[in-house]
Amino acid sequence: MEAPATPRRRRTRRDWLVDTAMFLLAAAFALLMSAERLGTVPLPPGWLFPLDQVVGALGCAALWLRRRWPVGLAVTLVALSAVFEMVAGPMLAALFSVAVHRRPRTSGVVFALSVLAAVVFTWLRPEPGTPPLATFMLGLALQGAAAGWGLFVHHRRRLVLAQRDRAARMETEARLRAEQAQHLVREAIAREMHDVLGHRLSLLSVHAGALEFNPGADPADVARAARVIRESAHQALQDLREVIGVLRAPSGGTPGGTAGNPSGDPSGGSAPTRPGLPGLADLDRLLAESGEAGMRVRLRDELGGRPREAVPDRTGRTAYRVVQEALTNARRHAPGAEVRLRLAGAPGDGLTIEVVNDTTATGPPETEGGHGLIGLAERVTLAGGRLEHGPVRRDGGTGPGAWQVRVWLPWPA
Repeated sequence: MEAPATPRRRRTRRDWLVDTAMFLLAAAFALLMSAERLGTVPLPPGWLFPLDQVVGALGCAALWLRRRWPVGLAVTLVALSAVFEMVAGPMLAALFSVAVHRRPRTSGVVFALSVLAAVVFTWLRPEPGTPPLATFMLGLALQGAAAGWGLFVHHRRRLVLAQRDRAARMETEARLRAEQAQHLVREAIAREMHDVLGHRLSLLSVHAGALEFNPGADPADVARAARVIRESAHQALQDLREVIGVLRAPSGGTPGGTAGNPSGDPSGGSAPTRPGLPGLADLDRLLAESGEAGMRVRLRDELGGRPREAVPDRTGRTAYRVVQEALTNARRHAPGAEVRLRLAGAPGDGLTIEVVNDTTATGPPETEGGHGLIGLAERVTLAGGRLEHGPVRRDGGTGPGAWQVRVWLPWPA
């Protein structure tokens, strides 16, 4: 026995209305044909007409099972329609049900059987005064209309389901894109906070360390160091407010404005200048803060007299973060060492940043490593540049060792 098309469920009000309408139409069709036969001489044998009416009534009643066994009911009614005339109405309704609820291939097979049954009926029970071909063509037209209408409903339902699935997928994709954007914003916030806090807290560490290792310092020096610590802490808070404010500001329709772009620009295009994020023009202020912390930084500017403001915003911001991270690492891992900074490049050739610090220095180095270079490499790669870092030798290969960070960034012509 054929399995149900869908799991058993209670009929809805719409199902009851449709099933009742199908039953009434099939019954009306059978009654119309029965009334037409009553006005003429029944075809021999005489017992066939009452049996035909009984089979037609049973066929109409069987339509209430069309949702559970559409194919089995249709094949049964098609077989009966080869002999009994009154079952034509229920047979058409069953053809429609198969076309709606089953695959088109199954519907085609059942329709082909109905055509064969129509041929058999035309041969077994010819209509007096009517050409057999006309009788066959009339039955074929009715069967084709029922099957065609069912196929139309079937494909329309599949189209509606496909549109619903597509809407559900689009909603899911939109939710995933929103979650990804939030994740990227969190990464951008973490990266910017690392840059800001790493630089400021390293300055605080230097001044606090000086107070710790020299408790008998002059009160004026102690007061000056305390003032620098207070100002650095205040500036760190200000920097954090600026970073968070910029990340929250909408830009290019991306939540947070910097999702997926730690350099502060929307990915894939040039963006207008955005306040709050430092660029290469702020390099002197960064070097001055490092000098106040006791660092010895020598700058070699080989930009050919071009102002640093001429460097594109995205490249300038990335260059600033490169120098900031390199100075922070030098302050942590080689305190007291001299740092040599070199800027070179031109439009079309790119911008080169080299930061070199000696590895022999006075003071206790911090041995605990972090993720600064990893984040820096990611930032440089996203900006379209290259990063190289590692130990080098000074003075043409002789003398103590040094550590170098070398970055190339694009500078469009």
